[in-house]
Amino acid sequence: MRNTQLTLLVSVFFVLLYNFAFFNNVIGVYPLSPINLVHILSLAILLASLLVVLLSFVLTKYTTKPVLIVLVLVSSVAAYFMDTYNVVIDPDMIKNILLTDAAESRDLLNSRLLIYILILGIFPATYIYKLKVSFGTFTQELVGKVKVIALGLLLSTVATLPLSNFYASFFREHKILRYYTNPLTYIYSYGKYLTEEFSGQPDGVNPLGKDAQIPATDGHRELVILVVGETARSDRFSLNGYKRMTNPLLKKEQVYSFRNFSSCGTSTMVSVPCMFSKYTRNQFSNKQAKRTENLLDVLTHAGVHVLWRDNNSSSKGVSDRVTYENFKSKEKNPVCDIECRDEGMLAGLQGYIDQQANGDILIVLHQMGNHGPAYYKRYPESFEKFKPACKTNELDQCSKKDIGNAYDNAILYTDYFLFKVISLLKENSNEFETVMIYMSDHGESLGENGLYLHGLPYFAAPKTQTLVPAIFWFGKSYDELDLNTLTYKLNLPYSHDNLFHTVIGIMELNTSVYDRKMDLLSATTVP
Repeated sequence: MRNTQLTLLVSVFFVLLYNFAFFNNVIGVYPLSPINLVHILSLAILLASLLVVLLSFVLTKYTTKPVLIVLVLVSSVAAYFMDTYNVVIDPDMIKNILLTDAAESRDLLNSRLLIYILILGIFPATYIYKLKVSFGTFTQELVGKVKVIALGLLLSTVATLPLSNFYASFFREHKILRYYTNPLTYIYSYGKYLTEEFSGQPDGVNPLGKDAQIPATDGHRELVILVVGETARSDRFSLNGYKRMTNPLLKKEQVYSFRNFSSCGTSTMVSVPCMFSKYTRNQFSNKQAKRTENLLDVLTHAGVHVLWRDNNSSSKGVSDRVTYENFKSKEKNPVCDIECRDEGMLAGLQGYIDQQANGDILIVLHQMGNHGPAYYKRYPESFEKFKPACKTNELDQCSKKDIGNAYDNAILYTDYFLFKVISLLKENSNEFETVMIYMSDHGESLGENGLYLHGLPYFAAPKTQTLVPAIFWFGKSYDELDLNTLTYKLNLPYSHDNLFHTVIGIMELNTSVYDRKMDLLSATTVP
C-alpha cells in the first residue's frame, strides 16, 4: 500500500471508529433530521480532511508506522474515556493524566477499557506494524503529499462552504463539541501543555507578602485547620438542602455553610493551586502559580507554622516550600483497609500542635474525599448507609441511583471526618482561637445529561462540577465574628477567589497583599 493511500485510509478509519462521543454529542445538539444528516456528513468529511492534511505532514518513510501505532493506541484510550464518561481531553485533562498517581490509575482500569485498547488499539497497531508500505522517490513522495493535501483542503471547502450558516452557529455557540474530536483535540491539548510547560519560565519563585506580620496587639494564638475536599458537590450536602441526611454530625455543630460557592476549576490540577493563589479564577494560570508564592508562603513569612498532610495524589505544587507529609501509605497512615482513609491524617496531629510552643498554626488536610469513579472505595463499609451502592468503576454498569448511593456514602464519611476535625479543635480552644474551613476543589457529574466525573472546560461545565461545599466552624474563643453578617452571606455567590484573603484575615496578619473586600468574614465583603 502506498503511503498516501494509507494516510487517506487511516483518516477515514479514525472518523468512523474513534469519534462516537463527538457524533453522539453533535446529535444531542442537532437531533437527527434530513438537514441535520447533511450537517453530520459534512462534519465527518471536514474531520477526515483535517486529519488527512495533518497526517500528510508527519507521515514519512521513517515515521509512518511509529506515529500511526502511537496514535491508534492513545486514541483507543481517549475514545474509551470520552465514550464512557463523556469527558474531553483538553490541556487541563492532559495535566491531570500526566500527574495521576498509580492508585488513581488503578481505579480507572476495567474490562471495558481493555476491550477498547484491544479492538481499537492493539489490533490496528499490529496490522499497521505488519503492513507493507511502499514509498517512492523524494520527488514522488512530495508530489503525492501535495496532491493529498490539496484533496483534503478541497474536500473541506466543498463540505463547509455551502453550509456556512450552520458552521457559523456550530463554532460560535457550540464550542464544546470541538473538544470531542479524536485524535485532533488531545494532539492540540498535548501541544499546548508542552508549550506552557517549557515556555522559558524564570529561575526561582517570585516572592509574595514578604511584609506579612502578626500585629503586636494580637494577644491570641490562631489554630486553623483547612480541609481541602475532593470531588464533593454542594447539592449533595444536607446542610445545603439535600433531601438525604448526608451531614448528620455536622448538623449538630454550629457550622456555617455557603450554598452558592463556586470552584476555580473543574479539576484538582487547576483548582488546588488556584485556591491558594492570590489570583482570581479569571486571572489564574498554572504557569503563574508555579512562579509566584502562594497563601502558605505569605503565612510562613509572618511566622505561622504551616503543615500540609495529604491523602490525595499531591498538593499540586502548593506545599513545595512548607512541611509536607504523605498519608497515602500504611507506613504513615494508621487507618487503612482497601485504601488509606482520610481519618488517618488526624493521627499524631495533637502532638504536632503541642510541639509548636508559640506562634499561629495552619494545618491543611487534603482529602481523598469523593474521588471517582470508584466511589465505593472512598468510605469504610460501616458508612454504607445508602444502598444498593455501585460497586464498580464501570459506571455505565450501574444505575444512576446506585452511583448516587455510593457517592452519598462518601459524603457521609466526609461528614464524619469533619466532625473529628472539629472535635480536635475543641480540645484546643482554651489555648487557641480555633477555626475549621472545609472547601472542595471541584464537583462531579453523576450521569446528568450523560456526563460523568469532572474536568469539562469551565465555560461548558455544568454547575454539578463547579458548585462546591464551603463550610466554616469557629471555636468558642474566636470573638472576631459578626454572626449576623455571616449568616446573611451564606446564600450569596462567592468562590475560591475569597479563600486567600479570608485565611489572612482569620490569622489577623498585616500585609499589603490582603484585600479586606475579598475576605468572607469581613463586614465589607458583598459580591
